[in-house]
Amino acid sequence: MKGLRSIIVFTVAILMISCNTEDKTLAIEVFETSEAGNKLSKITEFQNAEEKVVLKLNPDEKLQTITGFGGAFTESSAYLLNKLSKENRKKIIDAYFSKDGAHYSLTRTHMNSCDFSVSNYSYTPIEGDKDLEHFTIEEDKDDLIPFIKEAMAASTDGFKIFGSPWTAAPWMKDNNNWVGGKLLPEYYDTWALFFSKYVDAYKAEGIDIWGFTVENEPLGNGNNWESMHYSPDEMTNFVMNHLGPKLEADGKGDLKILGYDQNREHLKEWVDSQFKNEETSKYFDGTAIHWYASTFEVFPEELQYAHNKAPEKLLIQSEACVDAEIPVWQDDAWYWKKEATDWGFEWAPEKDRHMHPKYAPVNRYARDIIGCLNNWVDGWVDWNMVLDTKGGPNWFKNWCIAPVIVNPVTDEVYFTPLYYTMAHFSKYIRPEAEVIGLENSDKKLMATAAINPDGSIAIVLFNEHNTPKHISLLLKDKHVDFAIDAQAIQTIVIPTK
Repeated sequence: MKGLRSIIVFTVAILMISCNTEDKTLAIEVFETSEAGNKLSKITEFQNAEEKVVLKLNPDEKLQTITGFGGAFTESSAYLLNKLSKENRKKIIDAYFSKDGAHYSLTRTHMNSCDFSVSNYSYTPIEGDKDLEHFTIEEDKDDLIPFIKEAMAASTDGFKIFGSPWTAAPWMKDNNNWVGGKLLPEYYDTWALFFSKYVDAYKAEGIDIWGFTVENEPLGNGNNWESMHYSPDEMTNFVMNHLGPKLEADGKGDLKILGYDQNREHLKEWVDSQFKNEETSKYFDGTAIHWYASTFEVFPEELQYAHNKAPEKLLIQSEACVDAEIPVWQDDAWYWKKEATDWGFEWAPEKDRHMHPKYAPVNRYARDIIGCLNNWVDGWVDWNMVLDTKGGPNWFKNWCIAPVIVNPVTDEVYFTPLYYTMAHFSKYIRPEAEVIGLENSDKKLMATAAINPDGSIAIVLFNEHNTPKHISLLLKDKHVDFAIDAQAIQTIVIPTK
């Protein structure tokens, strides 16, 4: 017995020593994009920084579930890809959709033409065709559909795609025009059928549609390009009595229907209509929003209100871009400078001018995505994936910037810093991830965090200021110290145990 007692005491001593010397260092990988030149670069050495920040993760505090991140398939982007060499076309598609690239998981496309189409067109070209016997997506077969299918082939995990109409064909509208006007009540059922036929037509091409927004920018867009107007109650009526029942009757009740699809400052009145009661809410799966009321202000109160009104519903940023600007070619520094404006810099009413300052394009994206994630948004979708050096092609000449700019004449490709900014989120925060609690001691450092389905945790930081910051990251009883550079975005990955 004496010998056995000695063995037990010795074993306990070893365990105590093991516990006392257990490594409390948190294992992390750090990826940075910065004004200094990093492009989603893996960082292992960090500079000294005087400003101290403490970040404390709380993975037990689970918030919204992520739907995804990505961009839009537009005819303009597809048209440009058709003009590039096979090598550069593949390079771009892989960069957006492969696991080694940005790994996009949520995408959008337009139904009928939009401003970023080469011309006006409709899938319903025959006037008075109420049963849509002549419905055709032939217009998409040369460009959009091949683009989507090649993206599907490049994607390891696949991605969701939702369609958005800018307008019905003019013959269905009260003004008989591509721009403005409203859908005539006599064509409500025809327009609901349009959505169902679209799903079938794309299915026949091997493409599954995940859902829809009911109408892009139902408040209109200043009578510029394709549009069709709804009031909140008109859209709710259309979904409740026509679109929802039609999709359900056609065995498509699992398709997602997102209401609104315009700027956040009017969000309250739309969710009040959509989610007024059980009857109005039945067919709405969520709400889509844009950032054009201000690419500087996140509108947290409106986002919080929308979530609280319908906490079980989706809240997806469906479109954003740096507009009112022509792309700057192969000059990364420009994308970090406060030289770009948005439409409101010149056109906003005086009372709203403060929401449209000159502001760096990278800062717009990073601030908005983090701000959205910290206010219940579960998906964030960019606009065009590819544009040319003029910011088109675009039948309305509504020039904008995309993360990837190409020169089809010289077959050159430029991945702007906006591409890497998007990838910080889309690559490391995967669908079904859950946003988690994060205590941040520095209000000047933007931060958000999510735990992925595989158990890994991704933290995205944005330091838009001119000095680096020292970070102490805490997770339960473990910690790690590192630094973020000035004018930099970081994704910190805590691998699965």
